[in-house]
Amino acid sequence: MKVLSLKISLSLLLSCSVVFLFAQAPENWFNKDNAQDGVRGVSTEKVYQELTKGRTSTTVVVAVIDSGVDIEHEDLQGQIWVNQNEIPDNGIDDDKNGYVDDIHGWNFLGGKDGRNVNEETLEVTRLYAHYRKKFKNLQDPSSLSKKEKKEYDLYKECKEEVEKHNNDAKAQLAQFEMTETLYLGALEAAKEMVGDEEITQDLIDGIDPGMDQNKAIAVRILQGALDEGITMPEVEKELKVQLEEAKAYFQGQSGYMYNPDWNPRADIVKDDYSNSYEIGYGNNDVEGPDAGHGTHVAGIIAAVRNNGVGMDGVATNVKIMSLRAVPDGDEHDKDVANAIRYAVDNGASIINMSFGKGYSWDKEAVDAAVRYACKNDVLLVHAAGNAAQNNDEKNNFPHDKYTKKKLIKKKNYAANWISVGALSWKKGKDMTATFSNYGKNNVDLFSPGVDIYSTIPQENAYASFSGTSMASPVCAGVAALIRSYFPQLTAAQVKSILLETVVPIKEKANIPGSSESVKFTELCKTGGVVNAYKAFKKAMQTKGKKKVAQPKA
Repeated sequence: MKVLSLKISLSLLLSCSVVFLFAQAPENWFNKDNAQDGVRGVSTEKVYQELTKGRTSTTVVVAVIDSGVDIEHEDLQGQIWVNQNEIPDNGIDDDKNGYVDDIHGWNFLGGKDGRNVNEETLEVTRLYAHYRKKFKNLQDPSSLSKKEKKEYDLYKECKEEVEKHNNDAKAQLAQFEMTETLYLGALEAAKEMVGDEEITQDLIDGIDPGMDQNKAIAVRILQGALDEGITMPEVEKELKVQLEEAKAYFQGQSGYMYNPDWNPRADIVKDDYSNSYEIGYGNNDVEGPDAGHGTHVAGIIAAVRNNGVGMDGVATNVKIMSLRAVPDGDEHDKDVANAIRYAVDNGASIINMSFGKGYSWDKEAVDAAVRYACKNDVLLVHAAGNAAQNNDEKNNFPHDKYTKKKLIKKKNYAANWISVGALSWKKGKDMTATFSNYGKNNVDLFSPGVDIYSTIPQENAYASFSGTSMASPVCAGVAALIRSYFPQLTAAQVKSILLETVVPIKEKANIPGSSESVKFTELCKTGGVVNAYKAFKKAMQTKGKKKVAQPKA
């Protein structure tokens, strides 16, 4: 499930606390260098300033498996992959790859009639709905076979989780609606207090709210605005946006994410969901109805550098292939597997996967696709997840461990997979993102993932999002930079280089979601943050294993 980090804290909203949590991150911080700029970016700018001069690069295709990408965004022009073997809009599968008019990628969440799935259930809900048909009226569990008993236990586990979250979501929505009314009333009170005046400390100190709750919250709103240096119209706009985002979140939880009767795929996509290896379903709308998440990810990797517009991505000579497979809800394993195979077959050398979930429908199908990518020298970069959980102890799918060891000869994990946790721009113990998953064994490294400014679809707009969803494309961008300048290096070599050249974090950091601090080696395998400068220098010294075709004279 893609996770757009709200600037507003839902728990703070429900407790009626201060809501203004505006980003204060240094501009372009994820591309900066700690020694030069005092912030733990990945040293992208330093690479271009010192190491790339006089060197040539080759074009690298990076597949973005996500919610969709706005291919017309001003800061992505010239950066979008084009299928040269397909004639646009002729209704024919010219390259005979199973996908008709796939010019910029494919949409696995679309229907042949042009409609698209946006809201979806979570995987736990789908599993509950599936097994409910079989076990809802079961009277005697002891009569089940060993295989059925395992399915029945999963059914009970999913049923308990779905029903609990559904009930909690309904209660939270009701509570939020009361909170929303309170905040909107406080906003009007704040506007009346200010009138045409400027917000000043003297004005705020002169307000006596007494026992009036609206006025008390209004004073906190005004104080937050003054501290952030914003005007009353800006306060009103931001607060209303945050309230709408929060309401949509709570409505979505009960309306479709935990609703076992919600199944838009059956009506729109109309694929055979029992067949994980079916291809050709979907349509060529690579943007879809809500491409905010995917466009933001694409911009981090490849937004045009030094064009005086918006922001700068990590890599330069890159083409983004958009593979829409991540709805507002959990992605389907079938779509993920097909998206990976599509990316591999159509020339991607790196795949970014900023999604994840706690349950898996068909892990073996995804494993087979991951193995296919590994066999074809494609690097997979995956977000570790945003549940502040230890991935060594809890599941976060997909992951690099194969379900069946017999799929491979020597290793039971994918050697072409990097799992990425999220780092904040803050210093000291607060350097870890409070939401980031972690794991001494199952998370490889950390990457900038808090308050990352990048592209979004609305009229060539930009915004700051937070999440391991943002940390993953920063890392993928570094990988693309390396593969572009050193095409002779294999995916496994690039992975090794990125892991070996992290900037180690020597001081202790908070465990995400906790005030307990530990050594950074307890949070990820390498104990450090990906660094483009160190990786580039290491690549310069590494002998490649691939034969690269020389350009014709």
